[in-house]
Amino acid sequence: MAIKLSEHFNYTKLLRFTFPTIVMMIFTSLYGIVDGIFISNFAGSDPFAAVNIAWPIVMIFSTIGFMVGTGGSALVSKTLGEDKKEKAKRYFSMLIYFEIIAGIIFAVIGILVVKPISQLMGAKDIILDYAVIYGRILFYALPAFILQNSFQSFMITAERPKLGLIITLIAGVTNMILDFVLIYLCKFGVEGAAYASAIGQYVGGLIPLIFFIRKNSTHLRLVKTKIEIKPVAKACLNGLSEMMMNISLSLVNMLYNYQLLRITGKDGVISYGIIMYVSFIFVGTFLGYSNGSAPIVSFHFGAKNTDELKNLFKRSLIIIFLGSLILTGIAEVSSPLLARIFVGYDKELYKMTLKALRIYSISFIIMGYNIYASAFFTGLNNGIVSAIISVFRTIISEIAMIFILPIFFDLDGVWMAVSFAELISLIVSIILLILNRKKYQYY
Repeated sequence: MAIKLSEHFNYTKLLRFTFPTIVMMIFTSLYGIVDGIFISNFAGSDPFAAVNIAWPIVMIFSTIGFMVGTGGSALVSKTLGEDKKEKAKRYFSMLIYFEIIAGIIFAVIGILVVKPISQLMGAKDIILDYAVIYGRILFYALPAFILQNSFQSFMITAERPKLGLIITLIAGVTNMILDFVLIYLCKFGVEGAAYASAIGQYVGGLIPLIFFIRKNSTHLRLVKTKIEIKPVAKACLNGLSEMMMNISLSLVNMLYNYQLLRITGKDGVISYGIIMYVSFIFVGTFLGYSNGSAPIVSFHFGAKNTDELKNLFKRSLIIIFLGSLILTGIAEVSSPLLARIFVGYDKELYKMTLKALRIYSISFIIMGYNIYASAFFTGLNNGIVSAIISVFRTIISEIAMIFILPIFFDLDGVWMAVSFAELISLIVSIILLILNRKKYQYY
């Protein structure tokens, strides 16, 4: 039996409701890892380095999907909580139409700028060629990728998180099978990896689009409507934190690559690429829980149910606390195996990657609180406070640490940057939660 947004949530019900979103995020990470394993082991180190340079560029353009998905689902959930179902359908529809139009425009821009941006990041010769090939193929799939990112949130609002999980599984399996066929069997290298990812994104974006076009048993369905500036702007403002978080992460990834190319060359970029593939399993757990619980917060905020807001906030902090301890322990113990899977063929690269993973993994004990705080304010339809947390985590704190810490700790300073940034950001999150407690009455 489906759990309704309007229900009272104990620990069991809260975890059951968010579990599909958590698994969806983890599985998305897993098929990204499969991508990396195939590229590193069967295409080569140059293509692997190139993919790690091009991917952040694609992600910057795809962030509109996270922005509209999280901000729009909060707006739609709040509208449903106010018992305005037809209005919620119109809002949902115009946001999807807006994404499709924006996706096409951004795809064209991305195809034109992927080469100069890659050059700016320090890519040269064959690595630059591979980065451009990979990036341009993925930009052809950008509209579908944007839809895939946004539907992850709207499926939760539609009270169908399990269906969202199934669609993600189908897209992921498609990607992995095509990785095997195109990279391993057909030897298409970086082009095969790009086509596998692009086709998987089309699967993940078009299946839910078809679901919402047709009649269904949820509160949401695509209907004929004009695109109105005010609700679209409201959704974008509310989801600004998620967009800024993903843009920031992409910018941070670019700067990591720039620093690593300067300090260690290609090997550093490869090690950092492995960290990004692996770490999102753990980060995805926090994101899955936070994004999965945000529509519940939005619904009860719209319904003015402050008792349930207090209940959700208290239980979520306890869940994040326990999850942080468990995930940090798992990350530290599994680091040797994870490094070996990617670069076991190179002893020196393995040693560098293992050390990097273990230093980077310390951040997981802090990170979950900042991710949840940002998503919580998005759920409260306060995109500005949410954005402040996201921007401070990455654009301000982490970028500063990327350049400051290597002065004192050399290469280790690059791997330590995220932990220092998360610790500083936690202070900001706590201050903002205290300052806004009377306004929203969540404790």
